[in-house]
This record gives sequence, C-alpha cells and structure tokens, in this order.
Amino acid sequence: MIWKPNVVVAAIVERDGKFLLVEEEADGKRVLNQPAGHLDKDESLLEAVVRETLEETAWHLTPEALLGVYRWPHPTKDITYMRFAFIGRVTRHEPGRVLDEGIIRALWLTPQEIRAQRERHRSPQVERCLEDYLAGQCFPLDLLKDVLEIDGIHQIKS
Repeated sequence: MIWKPNVVVAAIVERDGKFLLVEEEADGKRVLNQPAGHLDKDESLLEAVVRETLEETAWHLTPEALLGVYRWPHPTKDITYMRFAFIGRVTRHEPGRVLDEGIIRALWLTPQEIRAQRERHRSPQVERCLEDYLAGQCFPLDLLKDVLEIDGIHQIKS
C-alpha cells in the first residue's frame, strides 16, 4: 500500500504587530489557525496559498517568501500533514465576501494573544510557524519549482 501525506499551505501575515488568523469550526470545536487549506489538483503551492487566504479571510495575499515546510502526523487520526507555510502581505480586503464553510471569522492577534490561546490552536503548527517567523526564518520563493509537461516538453515554472 502506498502512503501519501496531505499537502496543505498556510499564510503567515503580519501587519502592525498583529497576525492574520481564522477562527474556525473543526472537529466540533472552535479553533484558531493561520489561513490554510489543501492543495488542489493542477494548482501550484503559491496559487493555493493565495486562494485559501482569500477564501478564508477575504484578504488578497501576495506571497513574499517560504517560511518552511512542516510535517505533522495527527495524533488521533491516520493523517500526516505536509504544511508549506508562506510569508506574505495582504493588499486588498473584500469585507462583504462570504468566507469558506466552517470559517467563523478572520481576526488579527498579537503574538502574546496567540500564545495565550495555545489550547485553541488547530495544531501545533500554528505556534511553530509564528515562532519561526519571529526568529527571522525565511527562504526565497524561487526554491519552488513546478515541472510541467506541455506538448510533450518538460518545462519548469518558478
């Protein structure tokens, strides 16, 4: 049997000392998470993080760097997540936009407020990404390559 992880993307967005998070319903609880979601078929990682951020927060995201890649085996489910976390900035807000199902609201919190609500984090990746960001970790986006076959020719899209 072939095992495959679930690939997800997440956006780490800071503005005026606060970070963009979502409050969402997951497994019957209200939890906090960075804007995040699954990679769709035929979608690049960058396209996915832009889409997920808009769908979950109504903010348009411009990715600027890769924060890191995080592997997290869920402790109670037979699922392992591979999270590609991106640092970015938001450029425009659509306040009337309907948010994804399960999303209660988008909110801006300080690092102290995020840490104080650790028991509400959807996963330990929320705080790990925050701490890595605050430590200055980042990698250039050109680390990511999409290898595509178009008309029988392999092409690399950065």
